[in-house]
Amino acid sequence: MLKRHQILLEDWMVKYLRFLSELHDGSFSEVVRITLCIEFLDTINRICPEYQIKLSKNEILKRFSKSRKDATNQEEGHKLLSKLYFEARKATEYRMNKHKSA
Repeated sequence: MLKRHQILLEDWMVKYLRFLSELHDGSFSEVVRITLCIEFLDTINRICPEYQIKLSKNEILKRFSKSRKDATNQEEGHKLLSKLYFEARKATEYRMNKHKSA
């Protein structure tokens, strides 16, 4: 479920996120969510190398870019985003549970 939160971003962050939004033809909010999920996965993988992520950073970027450029692949893009959100949620839950039990 999406919840509205207000955050403050540096100008350079906004510029880069807008660049990504235009490059991949996505909304600003969508690009922020995707970027956060990719970085959650990357960070948790570095902190907890024993946690196996089923979706690599390069695979995400390659498949997302391809689905955005090809209108017939939009369904593939939606599947990829669902998988990305699911994997990021699982990883964050794993990390938080590991921290609680330590």
